[in-house]
Amino acid sequence: MTPDGDLLDRLGHGTAVAAAIREKAPDAELYAVKIFDRRLSAEIETVLRALAWCFDNGMDLINLSLGTANVAHRERFERVVVPGVILVSVADMLPGSLPGVIAVAPEACPRDTFRYRDGVFYCSPLPRPIPGVPAERNLQGASFAVANMTGFAAQALQSVRPEGLRAELIRTAEARSR
Repeated sequence: MTPDGDLLDRLGHGTAVAAAIREKAPDAELYAVKIFDRRLSAEIETVLRALAWCFDNGMDLINLSLGTANVAHRERFERVVVPGVILVSVADMLPGSLPGVIAVAPEACPRDTFRYRDGVFYCSPLPRPIPGVPAERNLQGASFAVANMTGFAAQALQSVRPEGLRAELIRTAEARSR
């Protein structure tokens, strides 16, 4: 989805995020909703339109590998977020700090696991290295912690109902930490 139909990923960010999700949930149906174009920033209107498109088109799980610290945007996110749709985003930012959103923070941990503490899921910030790309150019950070957690969430949705997803993810995190 883009207003002008241009789905070319000039930055490689969306492609790498999709790959991280696909790694965890190979059978998940993925949709490209382009927010970034030539830089890793976007206007709030673009983000809200993208979220509205996802809600209007029946997405079950939405990866939002970005966030804003602008508290003035809180009310705008609250107006567009649809109850019952699972949104995964960066903790301590908007929309990740909204109730019901799966909040994720980067933390060094094995790529095949995640942790949970105090309402936040912690996940590896590293994607699988992109072949042929120097290590310092491989994308990393909170975006990929969110993408990895979205993959875990998509995987869990294959066996639990959406309303039980958060509890299942917490249970899984606690079982893995023993």
